[in-house]
Amino acid sequence: MFKTRRNNYLNQVEQNSLTVLYAGHAPHLSNDSYYPFMVNKNFWYLTNIDQAGAVLLMGKSPHLTDSYLFIKKIDPVEALWVGASLSFEEASKLSGIPLSNIIDIAQFDSFLAQLLTQTRRALFGTVDKVYFDIERQSPMDNPLLGEKKASEFSKTYPHINIKNAQGMIADLRSSKDSSEVAAIKGAIHVSNLANTALLNALKTATNEADLYAEFNYVLNKNQTKPSFNEIIASGKNGTILHYEKNNDTIHEDDLVLLDLGVRYNHYASDITRTYPASGKFSPRQKEVYEAVLKVNKDIINWVKAGVTQFEYNQKGKELLTQAAKDLGLIKEDAEIIKYYYHGLGHPLGLDVHDVGDPTKPFKVGQVITVEPGLYIAEEGIGIRIEDDLLLTEDGCINLSSDIIKEVKDIEAFMK
Repeated sequence: MFKTRRNNYLNQVEQNSLTVLYAGHAPHLSNDSYYPFMVNKNFWYLTNIDQAGAVLLMGKSPHLTDSYLFIKKIDPVEALWVGASLSFEEASKLSGIPLSNIIDIAQFDSFLAQLLTQTRRALFGTVDKVYFDIERQSPMDNPLLGEKKASEFSKTYPHINIKNAQGMIADLRSSKDSSEVAAIKGAIHVSNLANTALLNALKTATNEADLYAEFNYVLNKNQTKPSFNEIIASGKNGTILHYEKNNDTIHEDDLVLLDLGVRYNHYASDITRTYPASGKFSPRQKEVYEAVLKVNKDIINWVKAGVTQFEYNQKGKELLTQAAKDLGLIKEDAEIIKYYYHGLGHPLGLDVHDVGDPTKPFKVGQVITVEPGLYIAEEGIGIRIEDDLLLTEDGCINLSSDIIKEVKDIEAFMK
């Protein structure tokens, strides 16, 4: 599978080129402490290797395409402190790269230099371009490792063109294969376990922190981690899109918005449900909830591969605008911004907000979220209902359909 992914990538790059991708390192936290290591998603997608400091090198010429993986040798002393790193044999089995092409990371610079010479060691001919994974969300962000390495490389080899591999890999990642869908389903399964536990805990919870603790307890028992910072928002807090304090009092008449995700085998779920703390919706809460739920279900019945992100967002906005009018919240279309102020959804995969060109139509096999919401601060009502959808040619499959969202099911469960 990972060999196939590398071949699919190499089919797109130019001849007489190299590609260099980095696993990355754990960022420094303070003094001698580090943040937990999280492997670069593009690197992992092409290698199945989850180890800091590793490097993937791929080359292409008219006569040869090949891949090399550089990892550190097992250090017996380090193994006593943090455990042994991957052996070359293990790395070969995981990645599908031949054992002869698994090389000590200490040799990477010299190996790369040999490929760029004019000698018989220039396996891929006269290389005139090298691809790096260059991504930056904003000019204000600090450059990531791929961009830093590309900059260093250009100073050493100014005559060689720097190319960006990020867009091609992102396009490959957009459509999910069966193993990726299985991993997302695994994440959603744990999300469902957590959701059930949260519904039970909500009966006696008096603070958002009670639910925060319960969610992470379920994830820890299932050896998984959150895919993003938890949003557990009661009452008016539910009108704050990225509320993350998760420590406010839950009142009996509050709605509690739970926007939570799980990371399973590297892939993410992203589910939102909104439940009444009392176990029963008030008439007004039910009215607004049913309006949002109808939009959620109407979109699920409408969306399919071939729809663009723009069309998707517009459809959601149109439906929510009409819902807000029917609820007596607005009279003019332009007023919807007061009660709905985000997009309808986003791609989902290795990243919660997954990669892909937002100007291109959705693909068959792409997984997206649908998350309509209405946020009425003056009434202390914030409602969002989010599902994860696998797109097909003629519709979609709701991967999170087992997580309850109908009013009658919610109230019956909590009763």
